[in-house]
Amino acid sequence: MLLLTCPCCGVTAEETEFAPGGEAHLKRSGPGSSDAEFDSYMFNRKNPRGVHFERWRHAYGCGKWFLAARCTMTLEVFGTYPAQTLEPPAEIVAAIKAKRPDWEGFA
Repeated sequence: MLLLTCPCCGVTAEETEFAPGGEAHLKRSGPGSSDAEFDSYMFNRKNPRGVHFERWRHAYGCGKWFLAARCTMTLEVFGTYPAQTLEPPAEIVAAIKAKRPDWEGFA
């Protein structure tokens, strides 16, 4: 069971209180994008074995979206941060590198 902390309201709860929203930090394709760009946005997702950045919504709480960094193998949560953040905060990257020295970084 995952324990997530909503960075918006500060509540820590089990994953059943939250709704997953897929991969975080995607480059969105809007009007004027090519068919290949839109196809890539809609259907191509990373599914790594290891550190992954995801979107979550506090469905049974404040209702706001946020981002989380977690390991898909161990279900360890390295941290959560607001959805408006363009890349993972330095403290979360440091927490990941402390436990996974071979991690190649956020791409």
